[in-house]
Amino acid sequence: MDYDVIVIGGGLVGVSIAWGLSRCGQRVAIVDEGDLANRAARANFGLVWSSSKGLGNAAYSRWSRTSTANWHRLAAELKAETGIDTGFVQSGGFSIRLTPTELERGVASMTKLASQRGMDADGTPPLEYEILDQAETRRRLPLVGETVAGAIFSPLDGHANPLRLFAAFHKALQQRGVHYLPHRKTTGIHHRAGAFELTGDGWTLTSGKIVIAAGIGNTPLAPMVGLNVPLSPSRGQIIVTERLKPFLSHATGYLRQTDEGSVLIGESKEATIDHQRPRGPITAVLAERAVRTFPLLRDVKAVRTWAAFRVVTPDGYPIYEQSERFPGAFAFACHSGVTLAANHALVLPRQISAGGLCADLSAFHSRRFRVPTTA
Repeated sequence: MDYDVIVIGGGLVGVSIAWGLSRCGQRVAIVDEGDLANRAARANFGLVWSSSKGLGNAAYSRWSRTSTANWHRLAAELKAETGIDTGFVQSGGFSIRLTPTELERGVASMTKLASQRGMDADGTPPLEYEILDQAETRRRLPLVGETVAGAIFSPLDGHANPLRLFAAFHKALQQRGVHYLPHRKTTGIHHRAGAFELTGDGWTLTSGKIVIAAGIGNTPLAPMVGLNVPLSPSRGQIIVTERLKPFLSHATGYLRQTDEGSVLIGESKEATIDHQRPRGPITAVLAERAVRTFPLLRDVKAVRTWAAFRVVTPDGYPIYEQSERFPGAFAFACHSGVTLAANHALVLPRQISAGGLCADLSAFHSRRFRVPTTA
């Protein structure tokens, strides 16, 4: 066989898993469409965020909290290998609420999240958060707008530079001898004589295992090896401002200042894949909410805007599974590629190398989407 494992997809999920597999001693290749693909990595906002995730799925809350805890190790190891600082800061995150109604809904959601069964397990960092009224929010964030109603703060949350993270993974992969094979769209997957054969336009590769991590491309590829990965596109826009003097050391749910000084603004979601051009009305709403949150942004120049496509499952939670018909074929899909990068790099590869996913990930099998037939 050409490789021990071939990863289909060179986005953030794919490269983080490939890096982890190389650390496990696997001979790895990444087969990727290249930069013309509808890559979710273009839309990464850079949050390492877990405090508000998992309402209705305690396993997802635990998985997210574990990954944020693992991020310190990931950032340190990537910097040691490549010299690239991913800009990871875990100074806590504010979920800022502009109106009393928004604050009430946020408090109700966090109360339900914290009280649901299965939130705690051995080794999982506890869910920590504070409800801040208007006065306390202004005390902690003196530049916040006067009309801001309050906030929810969690020390679990932080942010990183997704471009540097992506660059660090690629540099580390090259140094480790992982083969990155761009401009190769996988059109066929076959299982023959104990090996997986991947084919495309004029090329064929074989491996003992495969990992399908191709974003929206997972949906047509997964059934070729008996898997099911139903995904929909989620289009998002981001505004980037000129560089400013540091004024915000914490992340917020839709606005953060990078370590280079620019401010990123973005929280839009559209279920469409028509084009990657930003929509003016959505840009206007993002800017208006940002100015209400921090009035100092009113006269700041926006230097660029863009839109890109993320993926989302029917219930918003990840899919992690191995094929029952073709053991050794894995498929992974998620919406939070930055937050979960640490688990994808440090936890999943050990399980793939060992030949099976742990029981804790059974909650993310696609069988949850199967509707039972009735007589």
